[in-house]
Amino acid sequence: MALIAGTALMLGHAAQAADISGAGATFPYPIYAQWADAYKQKTGTGLNYQSIGSGGGIKQIEAKTVTFGATDKPLGGEELEKNGLVQFPTVMGGIVPVLNVEGVKPGELVLDGDTLAKIFMGEITEWDDAAIKKLNPDAKLPSAAIAVVHRSDGSGTTFNFTYYLGQVSADWKSNVGVDSSVEWPVGIGAKGNEGVAANVGQTANSIGYVEYAYALQNKMTYADMMNKDGKKVAPEAAAFAAAAEGADWSSQPGFGVILANQAGEKSWPMTAATFILIHEKPDNAQDAAEALKFFDWAYAEGDDMAAKLDYIPMPDAVVKDIHEEWSKIQGQDGKPVFTASK
Repeated sequence: MALIAGTALMLGHAAQAADISGAGATFPYPIYAQWADAYKQKTGTGLNYQSIGSGGGIKQIEAKTVTFGATDKPLGGEELEKNGLVQFPTVMGGIVPVLNVEGVKPGELVLDGDTLAKIFMGEITEWDDAAIKKLNPDAKLPSAAIAVVHRSDGSGTTFNFTYYLGQVSADWKSNVGVDSSVEWPVGIGAKGNEGVAANVGQTANSIGYVEYAYALQNKMTYADMMNKDGKKVAPEAAAFAAAAEGADWSSQPGFGVILANQAGEKSWPMTAATFILIHEKPDNAQDAAEALKFFDWAYAEGDDMAAKLDYIPMPDAVVKDIHEEWSKIQGQDGKPVFTASK
């Protein structure tokens, strides 16, 4: 299985002084890698991006060891203000349950939120459990123990996954909770979306959760889901877009909207945005400008690449608001380090 190598991304033969440094979420790594390759070819500027998880990205940007951090768990207004950070979303995508069950093909199995929560709490332990069979009366499910795979690192994917489970299961919310890192009742841990994908791929009768691009690129088996409206939906761009349709991006500081468990017959229940963090007063204004220039190019030129990986680009109206937010990122002279082209 050709897994996405997400531990680090460095394009070009060697990192140049002008290359952009970033670290964090593994959720957007597949699209950041494609954008970086295209941007390098166009401009000669590379991107050194460490795909280490949202928790690591937040720590590195707060420590000022990178020009930008990346997180799928949006920071709240108080935390942004405390650390002098500007936050903005880049793309949206879907989190999917991925399986390794012999004879089960992608989309042949459907789960609902309550059943998924019980699997990850260790209350449903066999693939032929009555709850799974009720949802899948025609499926040939083995009488085999379910091997649960979860993230071991601080993860925005985990935050959005547990946020969804907390919305659909009171037991999950009270006994496990919602965060980028939780005390998992059962299962084995793996680092990054790529680590979970690898473990599920190598472990018979396993289940995990990854950003959809990882399932797509690695030809993994995924489950469909029953959504908030009680409709069966498949993980695809239209379903992710449907979940994001009603998002009010201006309602939260730093555009920090949670898209899990949205209403709508076509909505995928585990949809999420991913975010960039940059200091309002960066130590190196030129580096910050180069990073913003890269994301400005990505908003303008990267939508087709994002769509091919089933990420959802940000709406034009939101990008306009993001450009305005960038005016807060200023050099020592008090002027914005970068002004986006109109």
